[in-house]
This record gives sequence, structure tokens and C-alpha cells, in this order.
Amino acid sequence: MDSSVPQTARVWNYWLGGKDNYAVDRALGDEITKAFPIMLDIARADRAVLNRAVRYLAGEAGVRQFLDVGTGLPTANNTHEVAQSVAPESRIVYVDYDPLVLVHARALLTSGPEGATDYIDADIRDTETILREAGRTLDFSKPVAVILSGILAHLPTVEEARDVVRRIMDVLPSGSYLVALDGANTNPELNQVMEIWNETANPPYTMRSPQEIRSYFDGLEFVEPGLADVTVWRPDPSPSGPPPTLDNLVGVARKP
Repeated sequence: MDSSVPQTARVWNYWLGGKDNYAVDRALGDEITKAFPIMLDIARADRAVLNRAVRYLAGEAGVRQFLDVGTGLPTANNTHEVAQSVAPESRIVYVDYDPLVLVHARALLTSGPEGATDYIDADIRDTETILREAGRTLDFSKPVAVILSGILAHLPTVEEARDVVRRIMDVLPSGSYLVALDGANTNPELNQVMEIWNETANPPYTMRSPQEIRSYFDGLEFVEPGLADVTVWRPDPSPSGPPPTLDNLVGVARKP
């Protein structure tokens, strides 16, 4: 565990108000938010839309199994907490390869008695290991919701990202879902922030076009409203009206 190099999971933990981060993570986080204050809004909006997506999947869609790849450090309202608040029998498998996430994985394994949680230490590209180990907790004859939040952009090419999605989704049955979230390259300020990020942090983050992000869902059927900004995907009612868009896109799609 290298505490001298900022890590994605730790910087996001800092932005979300967590305490599992180092001085280098806080320094980079502060540098980015000074240049682009809306990054705090992005971090919080990303977490909020994932909570809404999980609530939809566990509720209206009736999904009882979740594979959360690129979990990040535990914070409030983790996937299993949201899913099991709707359906206590839900089973959740987390995957990450950051050693600090592994250290704190026990916080992700606090399932209620009706359900189950597990943690896999693996790189997203090692789909064979992920699927083999996840099969100890999840039943791949029944629908599974795959969550890929902010992780596909860490793969260097869109072709590799699409291939990872395909290899996972091909194993899962009809009725499974993909939830994918990433920043789009449509905001010049956000692109500049990612340049700062990639000069210092590990791993680098590759901004992609909305069309490239949409291609992750090829062969799947979007849930309304389709690929959308994180602030407008099924938002909770707000007395202050709709929030500004953040150039972060999320989609939820079903395997036919």
C-alpha cells in the first residue's frame, strides 16, 4: 500500500466525508476542488444516483443479486445496505483491487441474516476470477445486477471497456442488468481537472464521449430515461427544482 501516491478510492472517500485517506489524497482532492468546485457535487451526485438505481433494481425490477465491481472504500449507504433495506434477502458481491479497500472490506460484509455479502480482491480485467469467485455467493441462473461506477474509464481504451462488459454480461441470464456510470468529455473544465488527476494519481482516468459510454450498453435495453446525467436519472423530488447537469452519465439497462 503506497501512501505517497494518491489513489482513486481514497480521494473519493475524502470527498464523500470519509476518514480512510492520506494527506496526499486530501492534497490532490483539494487541488481539484479548488480548480473545479463542482467535483464535490459530482462525488455526491454519483453516490446518490447509485442509491436510486439500486433501490429501483431491488424494488420495481425485483433483482435480488448484485455484483458491484470497483467498489471503493466503504461509506454511508453501500450497495448491500440500500438493496437489503428494500429486499432483506438480497445477496451482494463486492470487487476491488485497492489494498486499502481490502483492509476495510469487513465493513462491506455486514449483511442482514436473510441475505449475504462477499468481497473479492481482483482487477476488473480478470473477469474469469471475478465470475468464478462471485459464483460462490450468487446464483448465475437468476438475474444479477452488475454495477460499474466510475471504473470503466480507468481502462485505457473504450474497446477494452466494452470487452470487459461483454465478458461479464455474456455469463449472466436474461433479466440481468448493467448499471454503468462515467464522466463524459463534454465539459472542458472537467477535462482539465482530469489532466490534473492523471498527472498525479493512480490509476489514470480516460474521459470518453457520450457515444462511447453508450456503447457499453450495446445489446441491452435501457430503463427509462436511458443514458442520462446523474442528476436527472429518476431524481428524488426537490423543493429547489432540478439541479444543474454535471456531465457525468449513468445508464441502467436490462439484458433481454
